[in-house]
Amino acid sequence: MIYGIGTDIIEIDRIKKAMERYPGFVDRLFTADELAYLEGKALSPQHVAGGFSAKEAVLKSIGTGLRNFKWKEIEIIRDVKGKPFVRLNGKVKDYADGNYIGDIHITISHSRNYATATAVAEISIEKRWMDIESMLVGANEMRGRSIN
Repeated sequence: MIYGIGTDIIEIDRIKKAMERYPGFVDRLFTADELAYLEGKALSPQHVAGGFSAKEAVLKSIGTGLRNFKWKEIEIIRDVKGKPFVRLNGKVKDYADGNYIGDIHITISHSRNYATATAVAEISIEKRWMDIESMLVGANEMRGRSIN
């Protein structure tokens, strides 16, 4: 079941200018694993823009925006074939777990001028069931206690 869908598009030139103007821009947004991927792409602005757009799309798919989260709490990691996937950490992961959000699927693309990403967040039936099961076990334990 789908929890939410998010999409983002950004002008690659905006990212390029931010990279030139603020030397720590990329380090502030991306984790070591993400930076390793981007450095393998020579820190090209279109790949940095794609990563930024992907993080924005993820935030939109869970319905929050950045709020009190940090950019590095959302990681866009690649598998051995280069397919991107999402790994959440910190407060974003806590939020996702608390709202039964499981997998978040991501796709990233870019043209000469724009980078775009779309994210689809799924509700984890397994996480929800575990929570319901835990409540039932707790209720059964409460019935077994005496009220003296």
